[in-house]
Amino acid sequence: MMRSTLPIRILVAEDDADDRMMIKDAFEESRLGNPVDFVEDGVQLMNYLQREGEYANLSDHPYPGFILLDLNMPRKDGRTALREIKASPILQRIPIVILTTSKAEEDIVRTYNLGVNSFICKPVTFDSLVEIVKTVGRYWIEIVALPPECQRAMA
Repeated sequence: MMRSTLPIRILVAEDDADDRMMIKDAFEESRLGNPVDFVEDGVQLMNYLQREGEYANLSDHPYPGFILLDLNMPRKDGRTALREIKASPILQRIPIVILTTSKAEEDIVRTYNLGVNSFICKPVTFDSLVEIVKTVGRYWIEIVALPPECQRAMA
């Protein structure tokens, strides 16, 4: 399978500004070098993926190689956004990794039932977050074969 010449984009949906900053720093520390975009809630996430509103200029860009998704966000929570993504024939193949503070068994079971690819509880320390980012990044960028819409520009 041919790899794209475009770097695989990563999308992070996280409402907490401090968590966004820590995740951004963890990506920089992990030295993956892939572009990382951030959205602050499920409404922005869906606008980004559907190339609407402020994200209309992304219409000729590949979809993200994977999404890091927080469950507890305002306006539209991660559970609802996950359900909408996995119900969409266009978006359903984008890998989604839950990164949340929730450890509730109900959330774990429910999100897997909705088609999430992984469920990770947010770590307590920054060093642990860096290790998670390195591992998740390597796995989704270097090891797995992503669907074509996540690797090349849309026509």
